[in-house]
Amino acid sequence: MSHLDEVLPGQNEPPRDALLEIYNEEGAVSAEFIARVEQAIEDGDVDFLREQIAGRHESETGDVIEALSHENRPELVRLLGEDFDLTALTEVDEAIRLNIIESLPPEQFATALTALDSDDAVYILEDLADEEREEILSKLPFTERIRFARSLDYPESSAGRRMQTEFVAVPPFWTVGQTIDYMREDEELPDSFSQIFVVDPTFRLLGAVYLDQILRTKRQVKIEAIMHDTNHPIAAELDQEEAAQVFEQYDLLSAAVVDSNDRLVGVLTIDDVVDVIHEEADEDIKRLGGVGDEELSDNIMRAVRSRFGWLLINMCTAFMSASVIGLFDESIGQMIALAVLMPVVASMGGNAGTQTMTVTVRALATRDLDIYNAARIIRREAGVGLFNGLAFAILIALAAGYWFDNPQLGGVVAAAMIINMFAAAMAGILIPLLLDRAGADPAISSSVFVTTTTDVIGFFSFLGIATWWFNI
Repeated sequence: MSHLDEVLPGQNEPPRDALLEIYNEEGAVSAEFIARVEQAIEDGDVDFLREQIAGRHESETGDVIEALSHENRPELVRLLGEDFDLTALTEVDEAIRLNIIESLPPEQFATALTALDSDDAVYILEDLADEEREEILSKLPFTERIRFARSLDYPESSAGRRMQTEFVAVPPFWTVGQTIDYMREDEELPDSFSQIFVVDPTFRLLGAVYLDQILRTKRQVKIEAIMHDTNHPIAAELDQEEAAQVFEQYDLLSAAVVDSNDRLVGVLTIDDVVDVIHEEADEDIKRLGGVGDEELSDNIMRAVRSRFGWLLINMCTAFMSASVIGLFDESIGQMIALAVLMPVVASMGGNAGTQTMTVTVRALATRDLDIYNAARIIRREAGVGLFNGLAFAILIALAAGYWFDNPQLGGVVAAAMIINMFAAAMAGILIPLLLDRAGADPAISSSVFVTTTTDVIGFFSFLGIATWWFNI
């Protein structure tokens, strides 16, 4: 073996060309690979599983776990034993994660947690029921137990829950040489980091130093001479979405997390922020559809419970639209064409309102829409509503007039289209703004109100104008 071979990292891991390919050409997990893994699980072929699973990145392992059958997931973890990287559980749905955790003996799970970074460990622990969490924490060494418990004390979805409590902190009077020696000798430091934080004896944050500054400075220079003000420290109580916006605005790779007394308690890194951005976007999309926190791994009853509430609300609001139609039952009875064209007016208004609502809710989430530009955006959406209303009014007037051989009916539906498209644009922006101002989540509340508004106005304007024009 050459000297180069002796120092290469990962030499005990199987070479990449010895690993089977996980993904197919479409980027999905290969059915052939999963079949091989499930056969190995059935045969108890631990050597194959260690070779093909143990050395992979946690995201790849997570994809494999999600593709396995319900019964084989905990069995894979059991067979791999200490070779299973528990970090992979941060890459799977909550239901799958809990299913695997429940299959592990508490002692084995607690031992595996101590090998994780604190942010990953807390991410896994926070999904457990209080009793299960306390049982696991009781089996951890005192230092880890206190560290995890402190992070879990912060509000859910806060920066404190997402932070990593392993960081490098030094006093300002240390020299660069002392700092380098400390980083080389202390085995408790995190595996990777880009900043060294400077603190006073009470751990109050004073500043930070980037690693490149350390490498370019002579050993005898004191840290306080090269430290800079910490770039936008983040309060531990701050919502994780707001923390992610700080990262996005200032292009940060990492940021100090401080408590209410400005004491350093952790560090937030870009990999955690990317996960937050993904989760928040996923949450907003689901809320717009009224499906709550549903995941693909949920069973039938949990999915039903997630969707039933908003479907019930939609049913109630649908009766409001039906009551408007009921006001004009005689008109519809005398002119059947009205019943044929009603869905066209309502559908166009609903779709236009949803477009505006989606843009508005996303702008509110990213803070691109605020009190300073709200008036301009409202005027823009009003213009869009009017322009689209006029354009589609012409199209539907021609289509309806030709279809029913009645130009006057075409004019009536055109007028209703203009009114409803304008109303849809206004509802799509004003309703989310009002809900946001009232403290409600516009992502989960807007769709029902916007749809109801467009349906009611669409039906009322179309049937009302038709009744008045034709003297029905």
